[in-house]
Amino acid sequence: MASQMRLLFGTLFPLLLLASPLVHSRTAPHPQSQTSKTTTFDVLASIQNTLQSLTLARLDRDSARVKSLSTRLDLAITGLSTSDLKPLDSDLEFQAQDLESPIVSGTSQGSGEYFSRVGIGNPPSQVYMVLDTGSDVNWVQCAPCANCYQQADPIFEPASSSSYSPLTCDTNQCNSLDVSECRNHTCLYEVSYGDGSYTVGDFVTETVTLGSTSVDNIAIGCGHNNEGLFVGAAGLIGLGGGSLSFPSQVNATTFSYCLVDRDSDSASTLDFDSPLPPNAITAQLIRNHQLDTFYYLGLTGLSVGGELLPISESAFKIDESGNGGIIIDSGTAVTRLQTDTYNSLRDAFVKGTQGLPSANGVALFDTCYDLSSKSSVDVPTVSFHFGEGQGKVLPLPAKNYLIPVDSNGTFCFAFAPTSSALSIIGNVQQQGTRVSFDIGNSLVGFSPDKC
Repeated sequence: MASQMRLLFGTLFPLLLLASPLVHSRTAPHPQSQTSKTTTFDVLASIQNTLQSLTLARLDRDSARVKSLSTRLDLAITGLSTSDLKPLDSDLEFQAQDLESPIVSGTSQGSGEYFSRVGIGNPPSQVYMVLDTGSDVNWVQCAPCANCYQQADPIFEPASSSSYSPLTCDTNQCNSLDVSECRNHTCLYEVSYGDGSYTVGDFVTETVTLGSTSVDNIAIGCGHNNEGLFVGAAGLIGLGGGSLSFPSQVNATTFSYCLVDRDSDSASTLDFDSPLPPNAITAQLIRNHQLDTFYYLGLTGLSVGGELLPISESAFKIDESGNGGIIIDSGTAVTRLQTDTYNSLRDAFVKGTQGLPSANGVALFDTCYDLSSKSSVDVPTVSFHFGEGQGKVLPLPAKNYLIPVDSNGTFCFAFAPTSSALSIIGNVQQQGTRVSFDIGNSLVGFSPDKC
């Protein structure tokens, strides 16, 4: 059924205004057929009120996020993750296009993630939930709290919900958890994120309300003991590829999102069961036999200023053990590349920006510029390449790889190296582009300026 679910989207990161190759940032979208060597963007408009302390806090959390994703893959490869992720039986019947929920940015809380306003229970208790393509298990903080972090809304009270129903230990949902235990024949869950963050509690089914539409019997963790990097939001909606994720539980075959800039007045959306937009730049969606959660991409190359970089073919491929490859992730802010790949990209970019005054590195960024005296600058266009041979090219706007880190005109090249074999395309590089996941046809589509 080609039904569609739409969620209003908010914003995330302090970035430059949208810029296309060889044109000012407020003009038309990138043409797929030609990629310019340079991109122009407005320096003054991008600085806004960027606070360095807030930027550093976000980058610290982002580094911990990357560590958690790498750790989860390592555990799966070494066999320490015992999940048997089989499709769950579902008899849900609803019109997906009726589901609509506003999304807000976590920027003011120092978060590099997106929050959705979601109703939990019956009657619904409205809370902010993180949207995360790198996770499967949905969960919310619940009373009574043995250990709960601070959130913007009151803690969810299970006793106030008529639809709260604990899952027994023999259910498919309980058996699909990575870690579960039984207590009085009911299912307990634990999700550890590899960076010290975790949530522990009862695994239940609940009614989830998006906008004015409710979906019954969604498996969700009711966390009584939660700690870590969960800033402001009450919990998490998992958009990953596993059987417990929200898309899997509502039987969605496709979904897409578009992440707009923090200071944009326009709205963006999260859609389910909608076709790829016309003229989308597509890449192969690859699955890892060791871990169903992550969405891997068939990225084949990178270019700077129109010149392909001399990168090994193995840099973006999953090996036989399930290691390596590159995933696309909504929760990671800054794209991470294997060190050799990053060095090649950075060196080519530095070569093309020799006329710009340099600045000291900031946090995980080693390539920064002092643009305080500039009103606009031309920089080499950075592009992703998909497919063999000429393939398909996705040129990035300048705001997706140069970001302000303070209000004094310091900008940094928004890529970073990783010692892990796993590379990640973060949401800074996804800004202003609709990213579509066509699960049935194993495709990921990119549609610039389709928010």
